Amino acid sequence: MKLVTVAEMRAIEQEADANGLTYANMMENAGHGLAQEIEVLSYNLEDQEVLALVGPGNNGGDALVALVHLAADEWRVRAYLVRRNPAGDPLVERLQKAGGEILSAADDPDFEKLSAFIGTADVVVDGLLGTGFKLPLKPEMAKVLDATNEAIASLEWPPYVVAVDCPSGLDCDSGEAAPEVIPASLTVCMAAIKCGLLQLPAFDLAGELRVVEIGLDDEKSWQAIRHEVADDEIVAEILPDRPSDSYKGTFGTALVAAGSLSYPGAALLAGKAAYRAGAGLVQMAVPAPVQAMMASSLPEAIWSFLPHEMGAIAAGGAEIVSKNFERATAFLVGPGLGTEEPTAKFIEQLLKGKASAKKTVGIGFVHKSSETKDENAASMPPMVVDADGLRLLAKIEKWNELLPAPAILTPHPGEMAALTGLDKDEIQKDRLGIALKFAAEWGHVVVLKGAFTVIASPDGRATLIPVAHPALARAGSGDVLAGLIVGLRAQGVEAYESAVAGAWIHAQAGLLAAEKIGSSASVLAGDILEAIPDALNGF
Repeated sequence: MKLVTVAEMRAIEQEADANGLTYANMMENAGHGLAQEIEVLSYNLEDQEVLALVGPGNNGGDALVALVHLAADEWRVRAYLVRRNPAGDPLVERLQKAGGEILSAADDPDFEKLSAFIGTADVVVDGLLGTGFKLPLKPEMAKVLDATNEAIASLEWPPYVVAVDCPSGLDCDSGEAAPEVIPASLTVCMAAIKCGLLQLPAFDLAGELRVVEIGLDDEKSWQAIRHEVADDEIVAEILPDRPSDSYKGTFGTALVAAGSLSYPGAALLAGKAAYRAGAGLVQMAVPAPVQAMMASSLPEAIWSFLPHEMGAIAAGGAEIVSKNFERATAFLVGPGLGTEEPTAKFIEQLLKGKASAKKTVGIGFVHKSSETKDENAASMPPMVVDADGLRLLAKIEKWNELLPAPAILTPHPGEMAALTGLDKDEIQKDRLGIALKFAAEWGHVVVLKGAFTVIASPDGRATLIPVAHPALARAGSGDVLAGLIVGLRAQGVEAYESAVAGAWIHAQAGLLAAEKIGSSASVLAGDILEAIPDALNGF
């Protein structure tokens, strides 16, 4: 599902109109698609009665076209016109010919008929205001929205509310909302999801998001859109096949360097998640005391014992880890490492190749340091860096040049601040823009975690995960995500695609865990981990 700003959508529609797909054509397609989405609701309805709140703009036109199609399918249809003159309006006339009932808000000053219509409706369609709306809300519209909310709140069995493109009163770029917005059960987005719908408070008011096509596939400006919203169809295309004649080598080896005595669970969660993502083999490189704690909980893993100081990986671990690069098809470093100085040296030696570099007497040739770095980066398997690994990276000069490109970086806002030097609030104000800027600057895939996790590629592509849920805001949740991503990367999935699929699966697992447990406050990272098979069910 493509993700666009209001200006981008307007430009695409203008190009389409100039190329022969008229605004009337687009409205017809939009209204038909809207009607089909409403028809899906009829499977849960005893009756089939729909009321549309119809404003003066294109969203109101989409709603009127949808009512015509629903009338043809024997729905009882009513249109409540607000600031829309029925005289000479061809869409209103068309609906009247189809048997629809028309009422103007100008003839209902106390909203008595509006309340009565809502009381018998199975579905209320919100087509009052469109994506170009900017706050503040005008009084006339505010009164209609207030009256609608009051009528719905008074009912024991309220109707489904279906918003056309966006709930009326939302800013579709910023996500800001007027207090009178009618919360939707479903928002039917025309062609693409508007950026503001994946921001709060808009997201909480929009309900489920679905997209209907309006005929824009051939437009150059449409094809140029490189930002999207993840869904199950996108993830289904990413996940690797699992043929019947497979063996464990078919699905790769994930090497995970993680853990310390302070954070042993991080390594365990990441390793298990890599297996749950489908990796054929997971090799855990951990401090020896951590292995003793984990072994019985992860018997499927093979182990590398790393030297440690006070339970944290010491510098000598770099040589041991690097010896396993040849067999590994993906490498995760970071979960639960801690940020002690010995571990910082471990990361630096690992990236700079000092642990395994041959010591030779310089006769005739001296290799430049940049060439050594390039050779070491080329010898490393595809890489995922998470958690403390990111904070330790930030201390190394030109760290981005030492990673095999493209690596996958999975920072939360605090870790992104450490990597960029920006303030967390600055990052949160423009998550998509910041992720794209630094993905391009660093040459690596950035997974900026949080509500509506952003996956940004160095080539300008970006995907948002349409989930904002407190069940995912839990210690260890990010370790599960990192494990999922490295597990997919180990199977040969490309970096950007691994990040997109891993983040989507992680979010769905969090939602499923909350549903199973019944309280988002009680969801643990282990519950998210255990829900991964259910999230993958059907793929």
